[in-house]
Amino acid sequence: MEMRALGTQGLHVGAEGLGCMGMSAYYGATDEAESLATIHRALELGVTLLDTAETYGPFINEQLLAKAVAGRREQVVIATKTGIELDDDGTYRGPNGGRDYIHRAAERSLRHLGTDYIDLYYLHRVDPAVPIEESIGAMAELVAAGKVRYLGISEAAAATIRRAHAVHPLTAVQTEYSLFERGLEENGVRDALDELGIGLVAYSPLGRGFLSGAITSPDDFADDDFRRTDPRFQGDNFRRNLAVVDEVKRLADAKSVTPSQLALAWVLRQGAVPIPGTKRRRYLEENIAATGVTITDEDIAAIEAVAPRGVASGDRYAPELMSHLDG
Repeated sequence: MEMRALGTQGLHVGAEGLGCMGMSAYYGATDEAESLATIHRALELGVTLLDTAETYGPFINEQLLAKAVAGRREQVVIATKTGIELDDDGTYRGPNGGRDYIHRAAERSLRHLGTDYIDLYYLHRVDPAVPIEESIGAMAELVAAGKVRYLGISEAAAATIRRAHAVHPLTAVQTEYSLFERGLEENGVRDALDELGIGLVAYSPLGRGFLSGAITSPDDFADDDFRRTDPRFQGDNFRRNLAVVDEVKRLADAKSVTPSQLALAWVLRQGAVPIPGTKRRRYLEENIAATGVTITDEDIAAIEAVAPRGVASGDRYAPELMSHLDG
């Protein structure tokens, strides 16, 4: 897998990363042995960027990564996140971008990850009660102390990104980006990233699995799969979105690739580093094969015809979670 620069601050990663959240939370049953095997296979195939957060579990996902990369720490770029307050017992407290919490959370993440430095540290969500300058300033102190190498921010508005970058250069912004979610092309975020030289990390590049073509009914989900509450997977939204997926699958078949590979190749063509999440080796291998798929201008036009900007029906989160975006 080719390496690419993530932003302009000196960090290089494999062209495709791995989102590890589902190995520990939110997407139904988990299997630690298969998750560990999936991470190891990812490293064999050239993946370097492993994405986690202390909220995933909570804490369990960071601990899983520690086990997976033991003895291989220098091979990987570990990205984790702060700014959503948790007690040590995992009790959720809500956004907290204050200096004291960020420093305390960083020490806890270092302990759970079994490392003395975090490669890429994101502010997971912007705390509306704390100036972004304070939050990023606290994270910059961690860089100065050698505990963090690079900084990022997740799901922030363009103006917030600019203010944050003025405090300490950001390496990456992580946001949802896929054929189903292209809001950053309209809300000024993409323009800000291009202007400031900040890399784009695309989470849910397969529309939370919808664009894989494998989901045919909301009943496919386990009772504890959070997609049961996702508006895009409900009622008429589901049916309309499934029709779009059918068109993407038709284009994929014409190129002799899977819908997942076509959707990921499109994200790669946009210059982003996608971090598709999976907890199984067979899906990992399918996803990584997308880095070898060539997307032509003709392909782009065909994809745009069936999946134009704004094509997805329904919000990308339930209302209570939408309120935490674009801070």
